[in-house]
Amino acid sequence: METGKKYQFWFCTGSQDLYGDECLKKVAEHSAKIVEGLNAGGKLPYEVVWKPTLISQASIRKTLNEANGDELCAGVITWMHTFSPAKMWIIGLQEYRKPLCHLHTQFNEEIPYDEIDMDFMNENQSAHGDREYGHIVSRMGIERKIIVGHWANPSLQEKLGSWMRTAVGVMESSHLRICRLGDNMNNVAVTEGDKVEAQIKFGWEIDHYNINDAVEYVQAVPKGEVDARVEEYYGSYRLITDGRDEKAFREAVAVQAAIEIGFEKFLEDGNYHAVVTHFGMLGGLRQLPGLAIQRLMEKGYGFGAEGDWKTAGMVRLMKIMTAGITGAKGTSFLEDYTYNLVPGKEGILQAHMLEVCPTIAEGEISIRVNPLTMGNREDPARLIFTAKEGRGVATSLVDLGNRFRLIINEVMCKKAEKPMPKLPVATAFWTPEPNLETGAAAWIMAGGAHHTAFSYDLSVEQMCDWADAMGIESVVIDKDTDLRSFKNELRWNSIYFRG
Repeated sequence: METGKKYQFWFCTGSQDLYGDECLKKVAEHSAKIVEGLNAGGKLPYEVVWKPTLISQASIRKTLNEANGDELCAGVITWMHTFSPAKMWIIGLQEYRKPLCHLHTQFNEEIPYDEIDMDFMNENQSAHGDREYGHIVSRMGIERKIIVGHWANPSLQEKLGSWMRTAVGVMESSHLRICRLGDNMNNVAVTEGDKVEAQIKFGWEIDHYNINDAVEYVQAVPKGEVDARVEEYYGSYRLITDGRDEKAFREAVAVQAAIEIGFEKFLEDGNYHAVVTHFGMLGGLRQLPGLAIQRLMEKGYGFGAEGDWKTAGMVRLMKIMTAGITGAKGTSFLEDYTYNLVPGKEGILQAHMLEVCPTIAEGEISIRVNPLTMGNREDPARLIFTAKEGRGVATSLVDLGNRFRLIINEVMCKKAEKPMPKLPVATAFWTPEPNLETGAAAWIMAGGAHHTAFSYDLSVEQMCDWADAMGIESVVIDKDTDLRSFKNELRWNSIYFRG
């Protein structure tokens, strides 16, 4: 499963011809050196591409429309080296449709106190030019990311790289296709939602199939492919047979191997990037997909249980946004199950019946075959592990009827206090910021779901930037959350986003 294209970001420098050709020559030289330095800094996940200096409405409009039409361009980084009269930018910005970053920087880091004269001032006036440009972008109500500082500073480059990942999430959103195998769980509210509005807002195509359409693919998988996949499992994971007959255990695992191969072929043929299942609609499947879904998520597919297409879409996008991160700790679908309310040890046990992505695993991963009361099928094989420790973000995209809201909670994943030998599922244990009492109350107040799209490798800021680019409400639950202020924020948002 492809989890990232070789996207590029265009670097567009604004100026004008008021100061003469010599000045424009230096502007071009400076911007080219900045692009070279950004690419060489090692902090950016994608290449920055230099574009010639923009000094007219025609050149601005042409360049921004070329960016629109370039499939590999995931966004434009703008910088006003000198003073670029902003009325020149209006038409181009009106027609531009991709993520926009306003990089507020300048070529020199320090004022050259001994040498500075009016020629230098006229040539190096980003503090002046970026305010002119920023005004028109604000007046036009265009969403953009503003990053301030010297371009060579590693911290600025890290911020730019972080925004790039969000921008790629925005771009991929418009291409996201979600396959629903079965429908939403009966009478459940929070996993439902307006699929038409989701396509309007996010660009998501959300299609429905009878589960037996995919079962045909599963049943058509050659035995040799199934056997080879089982051997791969046996070579990758510890086997916990719980006293089962070895042949029966292997056959149960082989059922999941066939589901993984068949589902993946079905999704590939339909060009789908995320999938949902429902334990009440299993058709001709012998087992509820467990290990199979876990492996598909590990390959980059999004997933949501019980028909939860919103979470499936977010898991896919968050996997795309984290693609290529060195030392990534993982991204997964998770569900709030049960609390530990012992004072000083508060937290939420996260799991699901079967489907937790092994990218978040710490240490050994095992295969177990255990009964499952839901689904009325054979005992399904699944991967068992515990999640890593560390900080992460849990998100919930909910449909409030008149708008979407993205709820973002900083959480601290911890080691469970004791083993849980009788619990045959993958687990994580976390405490939400600022604490369980406030964090859980705020989550419920905001209408958050029991399902989450979780990642160790993304920040609150990145998820807020994604929501802003999508034009939807976002609310943050973190160390600074106060319930009285949070409740007022929700009230104010209800007025703003209804408008």
